[in-house]
Amino acid sequence: MQLIITDAWLIKSRAVHLSGTKLLLALVLLSLVLMLSAAGLYHWVFVKGAREGWPVIGSLVRLVVKDEFAQRDRFVRENIEVMAKKLGEMQAKMLQLESLGERVSGLAGVTPIDIKIKPGQGGRLLLEGDLSMGDLQNTLQELDEVAKQRADLMALLESRLFEQKIKKMMVPTQSPVLNANLGSVFGWRIDPITGRSALHTGLDFPATPGTPIYAAAGGVVVTQEFQPEYGNIIEIDHGNDLISRYAHASKVGVKNGDLIKRGQKIGEVGNTGRSTGPHLHFEVLVQGIPQDPQKFLNAGRSLLVASSAQGAMITPAVLLSSKSK
Repeated sequence: MQLIITDAWLIKSRAVHLSGTKLLLALVLLSLVLMLSAAGLYHWVFVKGAREGWPVIGSLVRLVVKDEFAQRDRFVRENIEVMAKKLGEMQAKMLQLESLGERVSGLAGVTPIDIKIKPGQGGRLLLEGDLSMGDLQNTLQELDEVAKQRADLMALLESRLFEQKIKKMMVPTQSPVLNANLGSVFGWRIDPITGRSALHTGLDFPATPGTPIYAAAGGVVVTQEFQPEYGNIIEIDHGNDLISRYAHASKVGVKNGDLIKRGQKIGEVGNTGRSTGPHLHFEVLVQGIPQDPQKFLNAGRSLLVASSAQGAMITPAVLLSSKSK
């Protein structure tokens, strides 16, 4: 590259030849000079102008600062919206856990107010630095995982407790006739019609005609018919090879296939079939073999009370084993 320098005073020209290396060095030096000049000009114009209150410069500085604050506020608002959404999700999960806790506590026999009491807290105070946004997000994420695990656990416990409660409700431990005196008990007796020794396979509850008959446990009606010996008879299958039988009814309020709840009225006391007077004949059969219903009405209640505190299961086998103790 060739540069021609003309001297106006000496009225002569001088040619300068620049090689590639010299040209590159010249461009670098020129760039540095321009950058330093620009920096100096920025410092002189903006900094000095801002300090001395030049109108135009002050307005430019305020616009720049205002834009920076606007960007910062927008960033903070966006993060607050994200955190608020996360907090809303956590509140929803906490409400779900509270609802599950109330249902589970009810199944377990615990008063819900007992588990809502805020536990005492305290201890030595150790101050720490302020939480950053990342620390807060990590903490919320951990709480979210813990809440999800607790919700799954509570749902499983609710399912297990409900299953146990259903099984307990399927054991005939409720008296089929309320406030009734017990007549003939289970076992050998003198038959009131023949006068001969015979096995009485249930309990007799003397009562006036029309007295309500209640299901001793929940189940399904498998027999509802008239039989010469039992008169109007109802049989309820409670599962686990367990059946309760209600005989001599004057009226029947259920039919085959009906789902029955514990304590539901299923008929009325009568004097139908082989009977000497109005009463309810109540039987309990395990695997088709008559058992003493009094064991279920007495031992069953005590075992249900014990099971509510210990979480034990009530089954016909447990009730039958209680007789030998």
